[in-house]
Amino acid sequence: MPRVVFTPNLKRHVECPDVMVDGATVHDALAAVFVGREQLRGYILDEHGRLRKHMVVFVDGQAIKDRDGLSDSASEQSEIYVMQALSGG
Repeated sequence: MPRVVFTPNLKRHVECPDVMVDGATVHDALAAVFVGREQLRGYILDEHGRLRKHMVVFVDGQAIKDRDGLSDSASEQSEIYVMQALSGG
């Protein structure tokens, strides 16, 4: 089962414990995480199910390529990191 990890800055804004979920893609894994967590889903994805511009997701240390469909693969041993892209000065 992939492990989905959320950074501490996200945890300050919305409840998102690290979890192990079923899923062969980022989409499937995040869909499993979002069950019963609509606030978390709305924070990470837009109304079309695309990754919001201020969010980034890494699978096994590599940034995902499909920000719209979240079709990047995940294996049983994958670690999926979800974080907020910070900017400013």
